[in-house]
Amino acid sequence: MGWEALEQWGDAVARIEPLAGGVANDVWRVRVDGRLAVGRLGTRSDADLAWETGLLRYLDREGLAVPVPIPTPDGQLFVRGLVVMTYVEGRPPETEADWRRVADTLRKLHRLTRDWPQRPGWRSSTDLLHAETGTKIDLGAMPPEAVARCRAAWARLAGRPTCVVHGDLNPGNVRITADRVALIDWDESHVDAPDLDLALPHNAADLDDEAHDTAVQASAAWEAAVCWDDAYAVRRLSEVRVI
Repeated sequence: MGWEALEQWGDAVARIEPLAGGVANDVWRVRVDGRLAVGRLGTRSDADLAWETGLLRYLDREGLAVPVPIPTPDGQLFVRGLVVMTYVEGRPPETEADWRRVADTLRKLHRLTRDWPQRPGWRSSTDLLHAETGTKIDLGAMPPEAVARCRAAWARLAGRPTCVVHGDLNPGNVRITADRVALIDWDESHVDAPDLDLALPHNAADLDDEAHDTAVQASAAWEAAVCWDDAYAVRRLSEVRVI
């Protein structure tokens, strides 16, 4: 596996420069047939990439602004772990009004993907009330007290409808222009309770006190478990209520 797979997109392709923010993947700005694009090289399985690229194409057809996979000349959406997608212009959200626009976009995402099949190999937060592992999460690696706190936060989501959640809504993964809000970097997207996406700055999703507390606790627990045990994970765990 390597960047030689980029040749599958034709002769007029080139890597330009690496992009910041890639942790699990090697992400570069690339040029394909004269168009600026993004190439992402990682170790995800074909089934995983088929789920993600299929989701992005569906969301694009439904009018959501997302990076759209660019197929190879023979129609492949990924080759040996490499995905090439359209480059999305814009700035990160800065104001409360910006984040309210983000919340509206998330509501549309959640509405469009009700009962979507789970990403291969992933577990939802409520699955992890009983399961120990799921893709990037290994609860066995966490202290038992930390697991208990995370599960108490996720238990509040039991019985909720499920949908696709973006899963990593930091400002760097949002691109805003005057006429649209785009969500990029879908590497953490999976099926879960929508609450995980709604712990936004300024309570931009306009949740009542109980719903907001549920979303904040569940999302902090999720990020602690996904990132365990770096400094960020420890900080996020400190935000999860002790039981």
